[in-house]
Amino acid sequence: MSTNIPSDLKYVSSHEWLRLEADGSITVGITDHAQSLLGDVVFVEVPAVGAKLAADASAGVVESVKSASDVYAPIAGEIVAVNESLADAPDTVNSDPYGAGWFFKIKPANPADYAGLMDAAAYTAEIGA
Repeated sequence: MSTNIPSDLKYVSSHEWLRLEADGSITVGITDHAQSLLGDVVFVEVPAVGAKLAADASAGVVESVKSASDVYAPIAGEIVAVNESLADAPDTVNSDPYGAGWFFKIKPANPADYAGLMDAAAYTAEIGA
């Protein structure tokens, strides 16, 4: 199975990716590897804007024809935006996991936490790709 793992993102072992934005917020989605394992995504639940989450707290659910999985906050902080278009087009997670298929944006409680997350090489090793 071929997996796309962009080198400019950070990753966590629960298969979320993170991208640091210019305004200091962090965009979060699930990896190409995760969407591939799930199969056809049919439903996505995202957190509420304004929710304050601890690292590793449940931040939503992604359901596919195979199973349902929690989506976790990979870093502590406050939700500042959610991708509402996933309610009408959850399959965007399959077709563009690192672009239009993003789940939410979080303002990190401690911006330094981002630097300690896995880079692409570490995530590649983690999943054995």
